[in-house]
Amino acid sequence: MNIFTADNLGKSYGTKVLFENINFGLDDSQKIGLIGINGTGKSTLLKIIAGAEIPDTGKITLAGGLKIGFLLQNPEFQTGATVLEQVFKGNSPVMQLLREYEYVLEKVQQQPEEPAWQTKLLALGQKMDEQGAWQLESEAKAILTRLKISDFDARIELLSGGMRKRVALASALITPSDLLILDEPTNHIDSQTADWLEQYLNQRKGTLILITHDRFFLDRVTNTIFELDRGKLYSYSGNYSVFLESKIIRQEQEQARESKRQNLLRNELSWVRRGAKARTTKQKARLDRFYALESQKPAVSPDKIEISSGSSRLGKKVIEIENISKQFSGRQIIKNFSYIVAKGDRIGIIGPNGCGKSTLLNIMAGSLTPDGGRIEVGETVKIGYFSQENVAINENLKVIDYIKEEAEIINTGAGAIITASQMLDRFLFPPRVQWTLISKLSGGEKRRLYLLRILMSAPNVLLLDEPTNDLDIQTLTILEDYLDNFPGAVIAVSHDRYFLDRVAEKILAFKPGGEISHYTGNYSEYLDSQTEQSETNNNKTNFSKQFQTMNNSGLKNPNIAGLTAKPAKFTFKEQKEYEQIDNIIAETEKELEEVNARINLAGSDYGLLIEMTKKQQELQERLQILIERWAYLSEIAEEIDRARKKG
Repeated sequence: MNIFTADNLGKSYGTKVLFENINFGLDDSQKIGLIGINGTGKSTLLKIIAGAEIPDTGKITLAGGLKIGFLLQNPEFQTGATVLEQVFKGNSPVMQLLREYEYVLEKVQQQPEEPAWQTKLLALGQKMDEQGAWQLESEAKAILTRLKISDFDARIELLSGGMRKRVALASALITPSDLLILDEPTNHIDSQTADWLEQYLNQRKGTLILITHDRFFLDRVTNTIFELDRGKLYSYSGNYSVFLESKIIRQEQEQARESKRQNLLRNELSWVRRGAKARTTKQKARLDRFYALESQKPAVSPDKIEISSGSSRLGKKVIEIENISKQFSGRQIIKNFSYIVAKGDRIGIIGPNGCGKSTLLNIMAGSLTPDGGRIEVGETVKIGYFSQENVAINENLKVIDYIKEEAEIINTGAGAIITASQMLDRFLFPPRVQWTLISKLSGGEKRRLYLLRILMSAPNVLLLDEPTNDLDIQTLTILEDYLDNFPGAVIAVSHDRYFLDRVAEKILAFKPGGEISHYTGNYSEYLDSQTEQSETNNNKTNFSKQFQTMNNSGLKNPNIAGLTAKPAKFTFKEQKEYEQIDNIIAETEKELEEVNARINLAGSDYGLLIEMTKKQQELQERLQILIERWAYLSEIAEEIDRARKKG
């Protein structure tokens, strides 16, 4: 069912046309990924769909009663608000009720002797029951916990930028909506959280439209791709992989049309040059056709861009790290870490948010000193450091002047010279944009410009801290191609699984307590190795724990060997177990239902919610083990029955 229709939408900022005459519709089952180069108007289009911005031209039609949830790329926050107050900022009645309940609950905790607050809290509790708000509150706290935010009373202005973005994401996810719009939801979350978000959005009902640079995420979540390209919107049915195949076909068709146009133009030009007179209607029509062909713009996209850059000579010694350690406020961030960076290394650094990845890069860059150990940097090393936060950029400069401040020309390894203007063009800043003030660029374009300036310094060691944040997919592809031919060492902190698979050949993984493990291979290979190692090391231990759980449920001494061997008769203990197991499964299912009910009624009791969630997981695991054991025992019973009939 169609829930949203856009007819002939257009939007411009001054002389810059973002898009014009675009048409599309949204259905209630679609999960759409919106992609395009930074600065083409993706975020603006999402704001128009959400009603936060008005198009210059065109018409929008919404289904009656359509509820929209929206995560901005740069959300606004209310100073003084707590995490929960920010999450419940929506205008729907249930969100207003949740805000009021949290406010009164805080007053009751501050003034427990005041009966008026107690009475008010009781009345609000009844309203929460009537509107089913308890489940929404529990879900909000569960989502915040999965996003690794546990202090629900923390003041929003005291949180880091990444944590504030996650609070805004939780608010968008919890707000009841038919159409959910997310602008860069995967920024500032680690790989494990991205996996959880994928599962959450795949299970969620309703329409979804999102912008993300995470190509794995697009592959696993979306069933439609919208591409905003040179002011036009193209729609592709399928995920990101299907889009890539479909786009190749579209570009080939466009190139064929352009080739045909050029051939016709050459023929018409030859006719005009022969001195044709525009005296007859037929001749006028042919001249009109010539001028029409001449005025058409080619529709070929410059997707395959060769980017090369010079780099300084790099000697044998790059970076040598020996037993370095670092603590902050008594917390061990890095513990006795040693590593020798080789000339051609491609290293990916992974770990949860806040574990110390950026700290390690800062120590390598020399901007931070370790508490212990030593680090030596080779004399020929020239580091280019792309940090998470853009350095201060003079936005009154023109784009080309900002790059020329670093270098006007660079020498490639082949001896050729590339000018600043040529590098800008190859990095998706065409000549008309190069003379634009930086202040007029989008956030993503500024990020791309900052990256290019670092590359223009001709480094021979690149330190990249979350390089994929706020960069469009096409820029990432160009960067990845650049790194393929980069002669020096590359060390990248990233949560982008696709980028790590594409670039990294070694992985440094942060562990609890500041330990850092080494692995040779890309990110997917690292994950596979961890899974295999975990299965190998814990297989026997897991079986022991599983059957101990069954023992605690009333099953005595299960036959572990029976998991691989199936005798034609029960032992005495198996016979007794088989007689009891149906009742034990029924009791476990009943206990699980009771725990689920308590979770729904937990309300604002976060301690109880955590306790019940843990209990729920334990019961689900126990039930799975019991069912597997029941299936095994049932097979033996059937085999015994068949043997009896044959006898």
